[in-house]
Amino acid sequence: MAETTIDAVMAELAALADPKMREANQKRGDDHGVNLSALRAVAKRLKTRHELARELWATDDTAARLLSLLICRPKSFEPQELDSMLRQARAPKVHDWLVNYVVKKSPHAEELRVTWTDDPDQVVASAGWALTAERVAKKPEGLDLPGLLDTIEAEMKDAPDRLQWAMNHALAQIGIEHADHRARAIGIGERLEVLKDYPTPPNCTSPFAPIWINEIVSRRQA
Repeated sequence: MAETTIDAVMAELAALADPKMREANQKRGDDHGVNLSALRAVAKRLKTRHELARELWATDDTAARLLSLLICRPKSFEPQELDSMLRQARAPKVHDWLVNYVVKKSPHAEELRVTWTDDPDQVVASAGWALTAERVAKKPEGLDLPGLLDTIEAEMKDAPDRLQWAMNHALAQIGIEHADHRARAIGIGERLEVLKDYPTPPNCTSPFAPIWINEIVSRRQA
């Protein structure tokens, strides 16, 4: 790409868009038609360009926002900016990439985790629970794991899909990483039956927490 102006990048993204892919993505709530491998190739060529990333985000275009998240500098965002971006990120893929590729690498991740987990907006709360699942696995010191299990047991069954998925991930991580809470985590999963019938491709692990926990623990023990 000879130019790296916002107009040049948007033109390339428009050229990469495939109507059939857009139609398939829209069934999952993602309104873009750019192949993600092609998007990553553009990002690889551009490398890190934080100001361009901000311009791409401001377009409110889903493909542009996904590219933005690949070329930004995560540590350069202030917490207020990340909070605003999360509340704007309603396409599931944008939400996921923002949390996983940017917020988790931010020095403000813990501050945002605490703030978001109790947010009345359930999509925002799901980001807090995604960060909690990450911390359960990587830095659990100071977390109230019994308290988290209490909340999951009381609220996960009736939570909306995205929040339910994130809480279930936290439940599984508690059971996988913390042997002293494993039996309770499995018991909660068995009672609530969340994602028990989720269609799982061959050779993939079910997201149903009891199966997920036992599978990963067995692999590690082997």
